[in-house]
Amino acid sequence: MKNREDEQPSPINYLLFLPFLSPSPRKQFEKPKGEGGKDFPEMAFEAGQKALEDAHVDFSQVEQAVTGYVFGDSTKGQRAVYQLGMTGIPVYNTNNNCSTGASALFLAKQLVSGRVADCVMALGFEKMQKGSLSLGNAPGANPLDHHMSRMTSFAGGPSTAPGAPWIFGMGGRHHMQKYGTTKEQFAKVAEKNHRHSANNPYAQF
Repeated sequence: MKNREDEQPSPINYLLFLPFLSPSPRKQFEKPKGEGGKDFPEMAFEAGQKALEDAHVDFSQVEQAVTGYVFGDSTKGQRAVYQLGMTGIPVYNTNNNCSTGASALFLAKQLVSGRVADCVMALGFEKMQKGSLSLGNAPGANPLDHHMSRMTSFAGGPSTAPGAPWIFGMGGRHHMQKYGTTKEQFAKVAEKNHRHSANNPYAQF
């Protein structure tokens, strides 16, 4: 049996992997619809199937999977991936708030770059609640307590605004104060993102 470390990565290995790194989602965004809406297994299955079709890869070729989600219990990734095929591959779950998708993609890339696997699937999904994002009521210390404290100090006091937009807004203000970033520069970033989304049928906005 050859040692994978002694092998040179062939172009086809990366070709099989790269389609899973497409920045375009493979499932249309939908508004939360309560009990009548689609649940995460159905959405993840559709996204996974479309990714495999787009890459011209059979699931039996996928050696490992990295999933990303924020809301819900542990092992949701296994529930999502197993319906694509029960091949015994390891499934890793990532939860890193707004950088969850980027984290899953990075870990999947590391597995290929490190020659641990030749073909890895990165699969993201989310079943959210209606309304603004909340911090949840999990037991133990709030993982954002130190961050919120610093943000409150910077803002000169607490805010009654929803947590997520307040954090991002204050982050932008802090960046402007520290680096001299202008409103026009932020606007150019937003315009670029919206311009890209106009050509993506799966984009939310």
